[in-house]
Amino acid sequence: MADPRRTPRGIEWPTLGLLVLCYGLWALATTWVAAWFLPIGIALTMVAVALHSSLSHEVIHGHPFGSQRLNAALVFPALTLFVPYLRFRDTHLAHHVDAILTDPYDDPESNYLDPEVWAGLRRPMQAVLAVNNTLAGRLLLGPLVGQIAFMASDWRAIRAGDRRVLAGWLWHIPALLPVLWWLWAVAQMPVWAYVLGAYGGLSILKIRTFLEHQAHERARGRTVIIEDRGPLALIFLNNNLHVVHHMHPRVPWYRLPALYFGNRARYLSRNEGYAYRSYGEVFRRYFWRSKDPVPHPLWRRR
Repeated sequence: MADPRRTPRGIEWPTLGLLVLCYGLWALATTWVAAWFLPIGIALTMVAVALHSSLSHEVIHGHPFGSQRLNAALVFPALTLFVPYLRFRDTHLAHHVDAILTDPYDDPESNYLDPEVWAGLRRPMQAVLAVNNTLAGRLLLGPLVGQIAFMASDWRAIRAGDRRVLAGWLWHIPALLPVLWWLWAVAQMPVWAYVLGAYGGLSILKIRTFLEHQAHERARGRTVIIEDRGPLALIFLNNNLHVVHHMHPRVPWYRLPALYFGNRARYLSRNEGYAYRSYGEVFRRYFWRSKDPVPHPLWRRR
């Protein structure tokens, strides 16, 4: 039996097939389904946008072809509207340094704040971030809060002369053009409805990232396993088995379950038992409450 940790050669057909399915669903949702019943069109657009983001994550890690330029071309259209692919790529690869996971400064995907920064925030902002730290809040406010923080950080970098960040945003303009052309010339969905669908797609992704990393003294204990095998696991391309992905970032999405369930005890030992049985359990526990506070409970200035 082939080792599932081995990066396959040639074309990864499951990923390529899912890309075709994703674009087909997106096209159908924004045309025929939207004309038939707009709320269902918006809902399917949300799924297509979330799946496209997950496929962009696969592309970042070198799938489905050996050529990274060809891979990037496959996800070039900015279906999400709000997140430039090149910025997603750079911040995500920086996040993959496990030693900095959850650090409020060094981990670009951290949801924690420096306790001193938290103490200096006005009470209304603390209230917004506290709500955002529940799963319900993350679904409703998360894309907006995250986008504001992301753009503010990038704007500071651009003003400081970071040309790479600027290039990431400039390349986002041509990536938006095919989506805008489609909405103007082909789609039967109003622009406001598509924006709502894109926002909803990012909300779906917030379910995955909500508990993805926790504050823990050991880097190995910071990354979650959620043993879900349902529709959300497919939309997230098995990235709910997140510690497996962090340990084997070059392994394609469709091989992660075999890796995990073939040696479950090893991975649960590796991440200090940070695990949930399903997303249903996550919703039951944290829909109305947060797991950790917004200020990092273990962070210390170096």
